[in-house]
Amino acid sequence: MASDAASTPFRLLGSSDVAPVHEINVGGPSPFLLTADHYGRLMPKRLGDLGLCESELSRHIACDIGIAGVAERLAKMLNAHLIAQRYSRLVIDCNRPPVVTSSIPLISEATAIPGNQDITPEEKDARLTEVFEPYHRRIDAVIDERARAKRATVLLALHSFTPVYDGVARPWHIGALYHRDRVLPPLLVRHLREEKDLVVGDNKPYAVTDLTDYTIPVHGEARGLSNTGIEIRQDLIADEKGQQQWAERLARAFGRIETELRAQQLL
Repeated sequence: MASDAASTPFRLLGSSDVAPVHEINVGGPSPFLLTADHYGRLMPKRLGDLGLCESELSRHIACDIGIAGVAERLAKMLNAHLIAQRYSRLVIDCNRPPVVTSSIPLISEATAIPGNQDITPEEKDARLTEVFEPYHRRIDAVIDERARAKRATVLLALHSFTPVYDGVARPWHIGALYHRDRVLPPLLVRHLREEKDLVVGDNKPYAVTDLTDYTIPVHGEARGLSNTGIEIRQDLIADEKGQQQWAERLARAFGRIETELRAQQLL
């Protein structure tokens, strides 16, 4: 006969853990829907610190540094809805297909993640069902609600990137990332390049693919929405002043883009 412990499903989040989904400006009238897959760095209490010291947990491997402040400010400036993930990407990466090995990373960059080694199938499933799925279900539900209300939706996936990777300096201040959308990302690149002090990456420092990304392929491309990923270099948004400046830059660009899209009857 199975013991009570063996028959009790593994639970990741307890009563004192916060919900994984964070939202602001719900119902904002803007056509832009903002997402931030790597917004937070929280750890479920059951996981502790995953065996990492604070200096590791304050790095990019745990969250997208600075993007929370940019996302919150931009949502308010555009009067747009923001949906963000509170838990660290080290718990489960909400911008990776769950079937890939980087979904729950054993190593992130050069750092081994002790708390992710040798976890059971039940523990993996709990991270998926209690963190990853509620976040993506909410994005789906909001897109469905907007479609029923005949509201246009343009998906903006917000991220930040490290100034140096694998010893190589990255010159871009910001990049527009895409795969199948050939309308919105070029518009964003053009409007950002009008600000002459910027080095703007066109599908740099990353490109979106079905194997390395989840939010844009699933919520943007598969649903036929205009979409772009946005990557801002972290040293530019590490403090509140930088976050405010970059939110203002993006708000200016997307204000002009919205006008163009409406003129072309694309909204």
